[in-house]
Amino acid sequence: MGDAMWTDPTCPVARAADVIGDRWSLLIVRDAMDGARSFTDFQQRTGIARNILTDRLRKLTGHGLLAQVDAPSGKRRQYALTEAGRDLFAVIVTLRQWGERHAFQAGEPHSVLVDEHGRVVPPLAPTASDGTPLTCDTTSVRKVDQP
Repeated sequence: MGDAMWTDPTCPVARAADVIGDRWSLLIVRDAMDGARSFTDFQQRTGIARNILTDRLRKLTGHGLLAQVDAPSGKRRQYALTEAGRDLFAVIVTLRQWGERHAFQAGEPHSVLVDEHGRVVPPLAPTASDGTPLTCDTTSVRKVDQP
């Protein structure tokens, strides 16, 4: 992709948002992480319109987050997360945990992410190289010099 295609060519957050920044793309990645593989799987789980789903699957595949693979039956193609798609796991978990804290009223029921032993996944938080918690108050962005 040329710089003209990016909202802010030198910002990793902006580039990531350009690739996966809409809700449907995030929900497709979420569902792929939860075992969705076919067009029908994604459509049933999200309720997304077919034309929008087609567009998002094409975009996610084009950016290398999903790959088309042969289904076990050999009759159709399925979608599988690539390494780049799997790398979004921490993003999805962090977004989920933010939603648990800020998008529900106290006591309002919601799904819960658990590990392979059935235990609730602990909160994710960025840490400095010495293990201390990082926040927006303790970090800064080093900008790229523009030509």
